[in-house]
Amino acid sequence: MNDMMKAVQLHEFGGPEVLRYEDASRPVAQRGEVLVRVHAASLNPPDFYLRDGYRALPPEWWPNPTFPLVLGTDVSGEVVAVGDGTGSFSVGDEVYAMVRFPRDLMTGSGAYAEYICIHETELALKPSGINHVQAAGAPMSLLTAWQFLIDLGHDEPNPFQSFRHAPVPLRGKTVLVNGAGGGVGHLAVQVAKWKGARVIAVASGKHESLLRDLGAEAFIDYKKTAVEDVAKDVDLVIDAVGGANMERFLNVIKPGGALFLVNPMGFCRHKEATDLGITVSSTQVRSNGPQLAEAGRLLDDGTVRVVIDSTFALAQASDAHHRASQSSIQGKIVLIV
Repeated sequence: MNDMMKAVQLHEFGGPEVLRYEDASRPVAQRGEVLVRVHAASLNPPDFYLRDGYRALPPEWWPNPTFPLVLGTDVSGEVVAVGDGTGSFSVGDEVYAMVRFPRDLMTGSGAYAEYICIHETELALKPSGINHVQAAGAPMSLLTAWQFLIDLGHDEPNPFQSFRHAPVPLRGKTVLVNGAGGGVGHLAVQVAKWKGARVIAVASGKHESLLRDLGAEAFIDYKKTAVEDVAKDVDLVIDAVGGANMERFLNVIKPGGALFLVNPMGFCRHKEATDLGITVSSTQVRSNGPQLAEAGRLLDDGTVRVVIDSTFALAQASDAHHRASQSSIQGKIVLIV
């Protein structure tokens, strides 16, 4: 096998135009790892943050990596080699994974490439009922919904708070999903519905028919209606958007309810939430092969489906990042390798 491959590399931080499709060294599987020939890789927010050098964060948090970097965490592909001590997967297996996250948060996990090495603990067999594009679109978004709503799956320290994030029972509860048309949001709608919740989806109007089809019983077009004016007595809000004015959700949650923030940066009214009897919690998604295997059964039988916004060839990664910067993305953007 040739020891070179094509990859999309970053030699400097900046906009989509800094992504370069070029030759790179093909990785070699180490102990406990498998080498995967990538069929598809999806885009996620951490890709954009790292491409930009995390310039939205305070300067002391800016990474100082060794270039070139290869972005991307989410892949679907085929095992082509196995390292020593690897017993769970074999050459020829079709697999999917979220790779080395958050371990490689500041250096890139290497998914925008023809080949990638993945530790077997982060890997799961690709659900046979879906194709590689759909499977590549799933890992980070599905694991985020799963770890927020179903099972955290680890005991690692929480970078956002002093206490462990704890999912809440959903059966018979009312769950509001903000940002329901996006990657995490459209999967959170389906996972909550599967667990027996009544789901209210908040997104722009173009997403309404899709989200009702995915199981939302009610829909709020945030461009026409303020959520806090119409939603009341909600048991759980999961906010997949972040940014300004997350505090408005405190007005729609009943005492004893919860506000789960996928991006908690900027939320500051914790005392008010406590006074209202509302739990505010967040967590950082982590790679987890066994959880992907479990959640994959829902993808396999169609209980949960991954909506694909658009696809681009690997060489068009810059164009894919331009698409991601536009508004009203519906589902996931995927690179076909």
